[in-house]
Amino acid sequence: MSFVLDEMDDSDSIIRLFLLAIPIACVAWTVTHEEVFREPREFCVEKSQKSRHLLKRKFFYLFTCEYCFSHYVTALFLIMTNYQLLFDDWRGYIIGGFSLVWIANIYMSLYAMIRIDLKKNRIVAKIEEKKAEELE
Repeated sequence: MSFVLDEMDDSDSIIRLFLLAIPIACVAWTVTHEEVFREPREFCVEKSQKSRHLLKRKFFYLFTCEYCFSHYVTALFLIMTNYQLLFDDWRGYIIGGFSLVWIANIYMSLYAMIRIDLKKNRIVAKIEEKKAEELE
């Protein structure tokens, strides 16, 4: 068994894992949730629900689900960065890839919770403003 990292480099590899997951999460979230990709996403949603062929439905679904799409973004980042975790062969890519997907999806979940909380706070603030205006 050959390991990519010695004990000195373990922390560097973990830091890279958490750092590489950030742009993966950003790209996956943006494509699957943000307004800038709304029209292509709506097209993919329709195709994923109404296509007659299973493979076509599954293909288009990949662009609507942040978890699914993050696997493909991760594959692209693995190619771009040559990131490996624990091993310096194909096993390092597999372990690194699934680790990146996992961390990226944790980031996206946290981001979603923060957005919901911010939205809730904005709604509560608007309600309070209306109540204050009514009292005046």
